[in-house]
Order: sequence, then structure tokens, then C-alpha cells
Amino acid sequence: MKIDIILCGVGGMGALSSAAIISQAALDMGLYMKQAETHGMAQRGGDVQSHLRLSDKEIASDLIPEGQCDIILSVEPMEALRYLPFLNKKEGWVITNENPFINIPNYPEKDVVLAEVKKVKNSIVFNADKIALDLGNPKGTNMVVLGAASKYLRIDIEKLENAIRSIFGRKGEEVVMANINALRAGREVADKM
Repeated sequence: MKIDIILCGVGGMGALSSAAIISQAALDMGLYMKQAETHGMAQRGGDVQSHLRLSDKEIASDLIPEGQCDIILSVEPMEALRYLPFLNKKEGWVITNENPFINIPNYPEKDVVLAEVKKVKNSIVFNADKIALDLGNPKGTNMVVLGAASKYLRIDIEKLENAIRSIFGRKGEEVVMANINALRAGREVADKM
């Protein structure tokens, strides 16, 4: 088993928290894991990305070569578009929130960005923000997107839920359950597609 994931978004949107959850779940399954993060100008709404490599065998490099990524998991559509050259075009998946985080004056038209992302054969582009808001968890967009991706991660959703408990447990049961509910809601989106 080998899976290469790029998690991307804008600083403060939770892409790196999602990476931590996947990493913890993979380690709990006894998998090898390597991760490389770029924080950019995260404090100012800059791009953030993480290469996350999981395998049942040792992993030599923490960087994913272009054309080899199995999943691009993004909380913002232009960031998903930015990393498309890394995607395995035959079998890879792009899972992204459809709502942009417009942090630059020349952000492309939303429809143009979404049309490019939707050209990928295996893509899930959906309104994760609305699902998080409907759950009363407006900061839970990343968990909704992670839930949609969970179907393709080859990690039991229970392991992801346990990782959420481990990582967010110090913040209290209410925060833990809000994130687990967002994860489950995202998984329902993927199951219906």
C-alpha cells in the first residue's frame, strides 16, 4: 500500500491540521509516513501545502514527484489548481471546496478555476463551507473536505476519528465532536457521488 497526498489551502484554513490527522491515523495503522510542509505567508493568508506520503514500506523521499500524486485535498480551489501538475492523471483524485479565498487582487474568475479543476476525471468539487456552516462549525471546512477524501485514503474512518480525538482532545469534547461530525458529513458527500 502506498498513497501520496498533497494537502493545500490558505494559511488558517486547516490544511495542516488535516495533514496531522491523516499522519496520526496512518501511524496508528503501523504505516510509514513522511511529510514536507511549506507554510509560505500563512499568517497573511498565503498558500500552505503539505506533501504527505504513506506506505507499508519505507519511504525514501518526503516530496511527491510531478505526475505521481494520488490525492490533492484542498480547502480552496485555486490551490487545488496550482498542484494539478503533481496529480496522477489516470488514477488521481482532486477533492476541493468550491469556494475561493480571494486574497490577491488578480484572483481568477471562480468559474474559470472550477472548470479547470473539474476537467480532472476523478474530482469532487463541492460547497464544503456550506456543509460546515449548516453543522454550526464554520471553521470545520477542512474536516468536511477531509471527510470527502477519506473514501480514497485507504485509512479507516474510525482511525481518522481517533486521530481527531487525540489531536483536539485538549480543546474539549464539544470541539472533538464538531470535527468528527464535519468529517462524517464530508464522507457522506463522497459516498453519494
